[in-house]
Amino acid sequence: MDKVFIEALQIECIIGIYDWERTIKQPIVLDIEMAFDNRIPAASDNIEHTLDYKAVSKRLIQFVSESSFGLVETLAERCCDIILDEFKVSKVKLKLSKIGAVRGAKAVGVKLKRTREHA
Repeated sequence: MDKVFIEALQIECIIGIYDWERTIKQPIVLDIEMAFDNRIPAASDNIEHTLDYKAVSKRLIQFVSESSFGLVETLAERCCDIILDEFKVSKVKLKLSKIGAVRGAKAVGVKLKRTREHA
């Protein structure tokens, strides 16, 4: 299966369980791989037939920037749900990195692989 990807999508949001984290926006970075058959859009050269990565990015930016989850696990799961449900993707791999959360580490986070149940 072909893949459409979005790499290093940085978004600021409220994320974390500590009191101080609930008062500031912190950067997270999303790396996303989505399974999509690119043969039809390649044949038509029509954006209407594609998995529009700009539309996916805009939707995730809107959702994440307005969110306020305690756990990166919850935020990552909700992002996968949006991609699978709203963009007709059959499979998604998502890496969510929380930048600077642990002293000495560039980032920490989670990696998820999800499949649409009715795919």
